Amino acid sequence: MNSQELIDNVRQWGIDRGITGPQGQGTLISQLDKAYEEYVETLTAAHNKDRYETIDGIGDMTVCLILAAELAGTTFEQCLEAAWMQIRDRKGKMVKGKFVKEKPTNTEQ
Repeated sequence: MNSQELIDNVRQWGIDRGITGPQGQGTLISQLDKAYEEYVETLTAAHNKDRYETIDGIGDMTVCLILAAELAGTTFEQCLEAAWMQIRDRKGKMVKGKFVKEKPTNTEQ
């Protein structure tokens, strides 16, 4: 199954469960709160070097973000594209395992 099919399946799942769609009772805040819960679980799994739970958690966070985008009146793809457009030419360096972006010069602001 390709990525678009998976995203479409998640969207339908959200509608079928009453999270999103015309009858949906989910809210953007509640879905982001759920994403945060999944993030904490995933972080714990990563610290514990539990590969299976880490993979599951990343997937769960992605499901939450797909549905959050719907509740925000946009799409996951639009959000991902917007992020990509911001970072695609970003320069920076790795510091203690994290990418730290360069501060823009006055001419880049």
